[in-house]
Amino acid sequence: MREAIIIEGLTRCFGQTTAIDRLDLRVGRGEVFGLLGPNGAGKTTTVRLLAGVLRASAGRAQVLGLDVATQAREIRSQVGVLTETPNLYESLTARDNLLLYGDLYGVPKDVLPQRVQDVLDEFGLSHRAEDLVGSYSKGMRQRLAITRALLHEPALLFLDEPTVGLDPAAARLVTDTIQELSRKDGRTVFLCTHNLDEAQRLCDRIGVIDQGRLLAVGAPRELARQLWQRVWVEIDLHGEPSAEVDQMVARMPTVLSRRMEGGRLLLEVADEEAIPEVVNAISGTRGRIYGVRAREHSLEEIYFEIQGGGRPTIGGRL
Repeated sequence: MREAIIIEGLTRCFGQTTAIDRLDLRVGRGEVFGLLGPNGAGKTTTVRLLAGVLRASAGRAQVLGLDVATQAREIRSQVGVLTETPNLYESLTARDNLLLYGDLYGVPKDVLPQRVQDVLDEFGLSHRAEDLVGSYSKGMRQRLAITRALLHEPALLFLDEPTVGLDPAAARLVTDTIQELSRKDGRTVFLCTHNLDEAQRLCDRIGVIDQGRLLAVGAPRELARQLWQRVWVEIDLHGEPSAEVDQMVARMPTVLSRRMEGGRLLLEVADEEAIPEVVNAISGTRGRIYGVRAREHSLEEIYFEIQGGGRPTIGGRL
């Protein structure tokens, strides 16, 4: 199967409240997928449904080819889950926590001790491995919870706010690990986060959810193109643009506005196809161009445009 996750019409109600409303989504194997939304949007409920912790009120879902309704136990043995508030045994040491969970995950007993040592080393916890977890700081607990999720080398990893409470160095270690899991090991990562910069750096595609409904799905660049047809382009010239260049640009129908910014000519053009036309026109007036860059919309701009009612695009298919 190309897809690690297939969701069709998935719905979850708590009494009269609909937490997840007819969710349709597909996530490819080896993909880093980010689910973004405000608190209470349904991100954590989605993860719990996919991990087989909650049962759906309607609809269906498959994870790694397994049905979440009938094969939840098998799914939990093949996925790693990091919740926003991970539960750890505070009266046990870090090593004993990992040995216990490794045994529950079915890691072979002859490789488990070394596997535990490897993850402790990787996340900088070896020097505190024999300390009780109750003495750990919030950041150290978060790192230990991440090692627990990775201990049995799952094919799919659900991460709910994985860098919350971590210092910058530890957060960087986590994000580097996420990239390595996907790029080198081909594992699938389903990431729930409020950190838009982190999501932009890590995710192949993102989904925006609010009040249990999926508002938009796609790669950030694709979503930006659907939300804004116009493009801002920066052109590095040799010095200020000549009067000839300025007049020529002003006459072009595809150039909607222009200004100088930081020594660069900044143009708003009708679409990306207009960029070569503008560059050729400036070159034709003997304008000396040193660089051309189309400005990309940030994920933060995309997210708030969608949440603010900007033209959302529904699309859960690969």
